[in-house]
Amino acid sequence: MKVKVSSFDAKAKAGDVELNDDVFGVEPRADILHRVVTWQLEKRRGTARGARERSDVARTGKKFGRQKGGGTARHGDRRAPIFIGGGKAHGPRVRDFNPSLNKKVRALGLKMALSSHAKAGSLIVMDSIAVKDGKTKALTADLAKLGFGKSALVIDGDAVENSFALAAGNLFNVNVLPAIGANVYDILKADTLVLTRAAVEKLEARFNG
Repeated sequence: MKVKVSSFDAKAKAGDVELNDDVFGVEPRADILHRVVTWQLEKRRGTARGARERSDVARTGKKFGRQKGGGTARHGDRRAPIFIGGGKAHGPRVRDFNPSLNKKVRALGLKMALSSHAKAGSLIVMDSIAVKDGKTKALTADLAKLGFGKSALVIDGDAVENSFALAAGNLFNVNVLPAIGANVYDILKADTLVLTRAAVEKLEARFNG
């Protein structure tokens, strides 16, 4: 699959890059993408710290007063939640979601997410994403020329280009990631996927290596 290489520099010569069909030409399947996104979001969930309930508190279970005639309520256990030192009523419990998903399915999901942008025509390959002086104003003008969507995910090589990261820091609709951080949820959430040449090489090597 050939894709035109874009550049922030209007005078730069536009070339083409050949994308590996095994990575960018996979037919997306909703069930696979759903499984991977669900797994990814479950991995983000934190577990609550369990509270000690009535059965967990080390206090006497002896009835500490007469049933009648004491002038107080008929309590039978000091572990009751209404007493200081008693157990927590309906407290948080430890929940270990522990999601698991086969590595092959996760890899297939990422290929499908990349392929969905390639198929929809919302994939842009950049020669370089360096921004002059790292200014947000300059980046905003460059993005408008290239016709980015409402939200964009920019993936670079080993590390995000510093000037672009500085310029994009104030733009809520632009998310940046290194190639190692590419994930299905962020890719599908973005209207436009932007890859540098370095990112393309890293992603293809990730699956072919």
